[in-house]
Amino acid sequence: MIPILDYTRFQGTDRAGFVADLSRACRDTGFLIISNPPVPKDLRARAFEMSRAYFAQPIAVKEEMAISNSPHNRGYSQIGEEFLDEKSGIRDSKEAFNIGLDLSEDDPRVLAGEPFRGVNLWPTLPDFKETMLAYFESVHAFGIALHSAIALDLGIEETFFDKHLDQPLATLRLLRYPPATGAPGEIGAGEHTDYGTITLLTTDGVPGLQVKPRTGDWIDVPQVDDAYIINIADLLMRWSNDVYVSTPHRVLPPPKERYSLAFFLDPNPDSVITALPGTGTPKYPPVTGADYLASRLNATYEHTFGKG
Repeated sequence: MIPILDYTRFQGTDRAGFVADLSRACRDTGFLIISNPPVPKDLRARAFEMSRAYFAQPIAVKEEMAISNSPHNRGYSQIGEEFLDEKSGIRDSKEAFNIGLDLSEDDPRVLAGEPFRGVNLWPTLPDFKETMLAYFESVHAFGIALHSAIALDLGIEETFFDKHLDQPLATLRLLRYPPATGAPGEIGAGEHTDYGTITLLTTDGVPGLQVKPRTGDWIDVPQVDDAYIINIADLLMRWSNDVYVSTPHRVLPPPKERYSLAFFLDPNPDSVITALPGTGTPKYPPVTGADYLASRLNATYEHTFGKG
């Protein structure tokens, strides 16, 4: 039910076939797996290595960069701080570290206190910053390229999304899930949909991610080597006027420690998301990228995001 697409088809002579397969996935489960991605294997391996080194630090060190002290969605989130399943309120058994678009302290957007335009928080680990910035740049470029295929499918100009994604509210999120304890109600990450346009996820191979299609029960997302799991998120569903589907998913408590790297590609903060031409009468009111992200994050945490 979750198709596997070889990215070299889009880079080569089967662009139309790749777009057609992507189209079906975006309209069906909203999930697909892309093999042979353009993100270098050695860069991914270094990013995982740096992630493990970061989470191995003492909790007191990690909490020095607590996300609760940042209105810009950057820094460390400890186990139990988030509840992605807003209905149940069950807290997630995971810890995370968020990295955004890298801006300097004297960037005019930072000085002006624009929403989500803060500086990144960097631990003092050798090669951490350099590795994560290189990874961020590579996956960001991959995400923009996938939006070219999405634009072709939706019948709009191939470069339509470029201007909306060049200074994005994107988040590279390092994630660690501790082994399951068997406690009642335990969940790695509660049932939720993602907020932006697409998510590009790579994992260490430990199972746990599940998807709930519109018809049917939860299904496991298969692990494919040298691949990314791609899913449609809420703003792209709104942009496509529900042509695409943003599907609920969750992470079960894993049998052993689990690491993943999630890149959430949210649009530029001032991009206005409204129904694309040819998709019918708009089902949602227009909303900016910054306002939508703030509304969703503020429902997930007990502190406020999106303020200067």
